[in-house]
Amino acid sequence: MDKVLNAKELRAALPSVVERVRHGEKFTILYRSRPAFRVVPVEAGSPSAGADEDLADEPLYRAGALGRSRDGLGSADHDAVLYGTKPRR
Repeated sequence: MDKVLNAKELRAALPSVVERVRHGEKFTILYRSRPAFRVVPVEAGSPSAGADEDLADEPLYRAGALGRSRDGLGSADHDAVLYGTKPRR
C-alpha cells in the first residue's frame, strides 16, 4: 500500500522521500486534497516490471523542458490545453 503525502509535505521532505523510494517505498501525492500522482521506484515503473503503461508512449513524458512561458499564458491556460479543462480567469 502506498504512503500518502500532500504536495507541501513532499517538498519539505524530498531528499528523505527519494531515499525511501530508492528502497522500494511507493507514495501517492495529494494536491488540493485529491490524488495527483504516484512516486514509485524506477524498477517498479518500468515496462519490464509489469507496469500497465509504457512511459515512452506518454506525450508528457516525452515532452522537453518547458522553461518560462513566452506566450503570455499562465499555468491554468496550459493545463486547459493539456487536460482539456477550462482556464480559470
